Amino acid sequence: MESNYSFVDENLRVIRENVREAAEKYGRNSGDIRIMAVTKTVAPDIVNHAVSLGIDLLGENRVQEYLSKAGSYSPAEVQFIGGLQTNKVKYIIESVSMIQSVDSLKLGAEIDRLAAKHGKVMDILCEVNIGGEDSKGGVAPDKLRELIGQLTLLKNIRIKGLMTIPPPTDSDIFLGKMQELFNKLREEKISGADMQVLSMGMTHDYTQAIKYGSTLVRIGTGLFGARNYSK
Repeated sequence: MESNYSFVDENLRVIRENVREAAEKYGRNSGDIRIMAVTKTVAPDIVNHAVSLGIDLLGENRVQEYLSKAGSYSPAEVQFIGGLQTNKVKYIIESVSMIQSVDSLKLGAEIDRLAAKHGKVMDILCEVNIGGEDSKGGVAPDKLRELIGQLTLLKNIRIKGLMTIPPPTDSDIFLGKMQELFNKLREEKISGADMQVLSMGMTHDYTQAIKYGSTLVRIGTGLFGARNYSK
């Protein structure tokens, strides 16, 4: 069975090497950069093979798909990275370690309410629409500080940083803008906002994202190959 997934072994080897080389090139420690396997449309047995190779962080985009596969996964940390409706929070609140796509007080408040109900504090990232694209979620950069201020008043969520999906063109410019935003917020030392995670960079731009300070790269196609996203 495992031989069928040998392409994952090679892809992961290349990704790890690219992360090491990019970190060295830009004066960073590769140990400070986590590799997330994005599992959208990927069968659990292939995901489990990646886990057997040392992948310890999975990224889920869709609530329904995650619920259908979660029971088949080998033990690994799971974070939610996709757009999230408030009425779906209840389905994932107990099983994910972080929700990366918080872009409104309404969503943050529902996560807070349900986390309190389950006796936990949920780690979150604020998703930023750094390119101002209508097709993407995320808070506008000029509204980010206000949102963070509102979210820090909620007791059962913990802001750990920022997430973004920059436009595919001019990604260097937008990755640089995200780094500036992130660093500014870190320097501000906002009470209740522990700015440790900068989640940006996917298959096509993760080495560039490392240049601009990303601490978590989200890789799907580069690890598992092209998938049928119409599923």
